[in-house]
Amino acid sequence: MLDMQRIRENPDAITQATINKKSPVAIDELLELDSRRKNIIQEVEQLKNVRNERSQDVARLKKEKKDATELIDSMKQVSEKIKDLDIEQKKIEDEMYAIQIRIPNVPHSTTPHGNCEKDNVVVAQWGEKPVFNFKLKDHIELGTSLGIIDFPRGAKISGAGFPVLKGMGALLERALLNFFLDIHTVKNGYTEVFPPFLVNEASLFGTGQLPKSREQMYYIGDDDLFCIPTAEVPVTNLHRDEVLEMKDLPVKYCAYSACFRREAGSYGKDTKGYLRVHQFNKVELVKIVEPSTSYLEHESLRNDAESILKALGLHYRVLSLCDADLSFAAAKCYDLEAWAPGEGKFLEVSSCSNFEDFQARRMNLKYRPGAGEKPRFAHTLNGSGLATARIIVAILETYQTEQGTVRVPEVLQKYMNEIVEIKPT
Repeated sequence: MLDMQRIRENPDAITQATINKKSPVAIDELLELDSRRKNIIQEVEQLKNVRNERSQDVARLKKEKKDATELIDSMKQVSEKIKDLDIEQKKIEDEMYAIQIRIPNVPHSTTPHGNCEKDNVVVAQWGEKPVFNFKLKDHIELGTSLGIIDFPRGAKISGAGFPVLKGMGALLERALLNFFLDIHTVKNGYTEVFPPFLVNEASLFGTGQLPKSREQMYYIGDDDLFCIPTAEVPVTNLHRDEVLEMKDLPVKYCAYSACFRREAGSYGKDTKGYLRVHQFNKVELVKIVEPSTSYLEHESLRNDAESILKALGLHYRVLSLCDADLSFAAAKCYDLEAWAPGEGKFLEVSSCSNFEDFQARRMNLKYRPGAGEKPRFAHTLNGSGLATARIIVAILETYQTEQGTVRVPEVLQKYMNEIVEIKPT
């Protein structure tokens, strides 16, 4: 959520930012309501002064044993007017809040401007595209021939978008998650958290998924809970309504979770195989930091996510997302995309975002700069470190052999009982 004072001081810039993010909001209407609210507050203060003066006059008349009935009646009228204005003020504030919570975060000055995802800017690449001297298979062919991914049975028991991993496929999934967590906790200095996979509405509001993205959520009505779309939600909300001490910053958490997304509105996007599923596993990185360091922390977060791709030996690129492709809550975001040879394209495997104080304001998350100082809103960041589904696609297609097997990346072999090659079962 944006600070109302920032909106008052920069209405044109905020309006343009909402347009650039493809989420236009009636800022002029908000400011009109804000002006009415200010006028009501001033009128109420004037009426309270009148009421106080008349109260003193009533006390004086009673002390002089004179009739104060007329003054008392007028005081009652003033009190009724104040009551009516308080009700009107509350109504206006509710209308303002309804508008405010739909204003997206303002893109950072270094975020590229664009109209769609085609305007995202490649800022880095690592490695080279692998070269093959045989006909490539995609992950669907490989997963089926190796007996490690079962799409038909997943669809039978749950529906499309819920594939089943079996045998070496399940072991590869588990190996990846353990490898991710070990790197981030031991090497990169994150504290591991194992969060709930169901959260309340306040948590999703805090991180910005609600109210905007309600149609993307799996909702459990009887319990008024939502399946999480990412561990970002429960982990960032661990410190909702808290004041952290400066000495405890930065807070660095990593967490495994299953992630659930309805993918409503994904018609026309590439949904084949393992590319766009409704349930997948991910290790999430979350940081809570002091504002002056947040963009240095953002670069560090990106490097931590990249370190996984480098260790796996996967060719990848880094995109700086343009404003039109940014999420509702992000001020700046890098997407990491791994090359999938069988698909012949890059696949997004991580988004590393800086939200500045946008989420912190929504969840009332503050830090105290020093002893006796007034608490301020912290900055929050998160990034995938990484999601497994598309990483499995990239590994299968990158490490496939002419014999139809898949070599296991060296860093994963110790997590897979020293197996060096996945063969047909």
